[in-house]
Amino acid sequence: MTALDGPRILGVGEAARAIQSAIRADERLRDLWVEGEVGRVTVSSAGHAYFTLKDERAQLQCVWFRDERIRSPFQPQTGLRVIVHGRIDYYEPQGALQVYVETLQPAGLGDLTLRFEALKAQLDAEGLFATARKRPLPSRPATIAVITSPSGAVWRDVCHVLDRRWPLARVVLVACRVQGEEAPASIVGAFRRLDRYVAETRSAGPASAAPAVTILARGGGSMEDLWAFNDERVVRAIVAHPIPVVTGIGHEVDVTLADFAADARAPTPSAAAELVTPDRAEYVASLRRALDRLEGSGARATIAAALLLSSERRALDRLHPAVQLTTARERIGLLLDRATGAQRSRLERDAATVRGIADRLPGLIASRTASGKGRLDAAASALAVLGPQATLERGYAIVRRRRDGLIVRDLASIPAGTPVTLRIARGEAPATIDRGPIE
Repeated sequence: MTALDGPRILGVGEAARAIQSAIRADERLRDLWVEGEVGRVTVSSAGHAYFTLKDERAQLQCVWFRDERIRSPFQPQTGLRVIVHGRIDYYEPQGALQVYVETLQPAGLGDLTLRFEALKAQLDAEGLFATARKRPLPSRPATIAVITSPSGAVWRDVCHVLDRRWPLARVVLVACRVQGEEAPASIVGAFRRLDRYVAETRSAGPASAAPAVTILARGGGSMEDLWAFNDERVVRAIVAHPIPVVTGIGHEVDVTLADFAADARAPTPSAAAELVTPDRAEYVASLRRALDRLEGSGARATIAAALLLSSERRALDRLHPAVQLTTARERIGLLLDRATGAQRSRLERDAATVRGIADRLPGLIASRTASGKGRLDAAASALAVLGPQATLERGYAIVRRRRDGLIVRDLASIPAGTPVTLRIARGEAPATIDRGPIE
């Protein structure tokens, strides 16, 4: 056999073009209508949509270019059943057989969506999604549990947010699988391990050592990727968990049955970490505002108390006999000083007058001097009437406690048998209080 008789070997490009030519030659594939369930959907930065169209036996890769997509009132969503109109072609650079979509319209709900809605209705009827059973989240948790895969970016993102917002919290990782057939059992097992850990730490140590809230987290994906979180076992594990559960599963548009069962739902794992922790900057600011209010109220209370004390002191001073006596003495002293000064001034004027006429009127000098002395004596006598000695001369006495010399103003303030000293107008005498006041 010669080389001419052997099989013809094609290059990759030749084989690709042969496939492409065969596909394009088939009229059924140039104007195609296909019904199926939408799988995972992604939109490129250029605006082109890429998704799978599948049934129970096979799937097709679909491309919907931006210009055609933006003109459509309906967009593909995972789990929906749609009818696609377009053509099938072969893309040589990637060796991809794709449906190039021209139009897309809904055909009904896909199988996964139907299963989702049926299970949701069943569990909702049992009250597992009731708002009344939702528990409030702790304001400042000391320990936070996180159920997720330790190998993914979700765990790092959650830790970063927790450390930034509330570094005082202790974080406990409970590892599990979050995708695949084994994921539901793995998630349920993680909840059971965490249930035991919460019970043990609550009984063995301080309450702050036990987790106060649990985050169930997973990154984004298709409906199939997130299906583990629609498992009935996972829903019941969340409901039976002894502490509040916050879910951060997928992206904002992704909703699972676990979200309905959780005490709170966050649109992303990072948002879940933010939801369970306070912002330390806002918390410090609130503490400072509270401190300012406390200092202000304390200062106002201190000032008010000082004003009240001063007012009470003035009232007591007005009622205290010793203060009255001191005030009277000051008034007497002032009057005496004024009288003495007035008399001195008058005498000085009289003396000057006397010196001026001494040679002519010796008798007038004597007369004026006698008159001035008489007025001074009269003023002194008037002032003496206001002094304490005059009071004693009228028969009054000052009683002092002999032990410390304090004046006795009220017999009820000293016991019987107290030795005292009586001061009268001329002299002092010892005495003893033999009984209380006469009723």
